[in-house]
Amino acid sequence: MYLFGASGHGKVIKEILNASGIEVQAFIDDDLNVTECAGCTVMHESAGLTPMLVSVGANKTRQKIVERLRNENPGIRFGIAVHPSAVVSPSAVIGEGTVVMAGAVINADAVIGKHCIINTGASVDHDCVVGDFCHVAPHAALCGQVHLDEGVLMGAGSCAIPCLKIGSWTVIGAGAAVVNDIEGGVTAVGVPARSK
Repeated sequence: MYLFGASGHGKVIKEILNASGIEVQAFIDDDLNVTECAGCTVMHESAGLTPMLVSVGANKTRQKIVERLRNENPGIRFGIAVHPSAVVSPSAVIGEGTVVMAGAVINADAVIGKHCIINTGASVDHDCVVGDFCHVAPHAALCGQVHLDEGVLMGAGSCAIPCLKIGSWTVIGAGAAVVNDIEGGVTAVGVPARSK
């Protein structure tokens, strides 16, 4: 596996892959001054390298890198990384490029999109739908049947009550409690969460 993004997030993904018995061949990064990360060589060209995971935490940046990699490498494949301590229902679906970190829980019939991050200790309950390029941050909780559109960031320790929808590219602040649907493209904070 190759990791695009020689950063702290990449170090965590490398450890997840290693704990799962998957070797990281190298990191790839655009910063020519970075030559080593977590004991691995950092390369600066991605041509022909596959399978790949984009190890960048920022949702929009991750999306741009994935699009670029697909354009440069039409045959590229994206892997999946699931920490051995994560609990993932056999009926859950996880899209390519997604990372599930230590202690995360993904319950029955949840659908996780492509290139998502389900971070440390996060909880995604039954029948949730998490769109592509979302990030459910550490210890965030989605109750049953929550729907996150593309690119949503659920901040650390935030939660959403059952059967809500959060629109695309919305940021839910750390510790916020979502008790109503939230439109797309906004930042919502507080208890209850409200758009700023």
